[in-house]
Amino acid sequence: MTTAKTPQSPPVIQLPDIPEIPDEIMTVYDHLTDTGGAHYLAQHLGNLETTLVTGGRYITPVPPSERPDMTGSVYPDMLVAFNVDPALYRARNGYVISEQGKPPDLVLEVASRSTGRRDTVDKRVIYAEMGVSEYWRFDETGQYHGARLAGDRLVDGRYEPIQIDQLPDGSRQGHSAILNVDLRWTDGQLHWHDPATGERVASLESEREARLEAQARAAAEQQARAEAEERAGTAEARVRQLENQLRQLRGE
Repeated sequence: MTTAKTPQSPPVIQLPDIPEIPDEIMTVYDHLTDTGGAHYLAQHLGNLETTLVTGGRYITPVPPSERPDMTGSVYPDMLVAFNVDPALYRARNGYVISEQGKPPDLVLEVASRSTGRRDTVDKRVIYAEMGVSEYWRFDETGQYHGARLAGDRLVDGRYEPIQIDQLPDGSRQGHSAILNVDLRWTDGQLHWHDPATGERVASLESEREARLEAQARAAAEQQARAEAEERAGTAEARVRQLENQLRQLRGE
């Protein structure tokens, strides 16, 4: 008796890894990875099963079988896409628009020496043609993008600048309607803020600060209790001393 073989699905063809360019890797690490910025933004946005917050891989309109040559393709430092399949992204090693059923909702580029002009000129055209709703650019010094923080919103197939405000402390801030968060340039660092509260979305730095503050409060409370107990003990001893003196005067 011959047992029929179960047909095997063809293997998923992965997109190639992006080129390793040292200054690009370091700028992304400094502003998104080392701070935990992308991770904590994902936690803030929620719905991790259908929300993708990632970067450093290609975006392509069609699968690699239909476009084997990646020349001219883009790989944003960060992308955010709602209502997509993160597992498919990982299987493909990149974002295939035709398979996900939509372009990313937002992309962000961090300025580096090697990408400055392409971020501000070429990629604005590419992301608009892809249909990416918001395109943001962050530049630690303003040297490579010409602005420390800039954003565009897609309107009728073309990007229109998003208003960037300068805050009293010198920070620059713009609002992402797609994410409902404020992006803020502060002292050369990129932060996300909740517009409802003005509070910063958590990061590794803020988590450490909160933990240190909690430890400091606990230590202060412990010290205060110890001092109160010491004062109470001193007062009790003084009362006993006075009672003894009173008994001596009475000849007891």
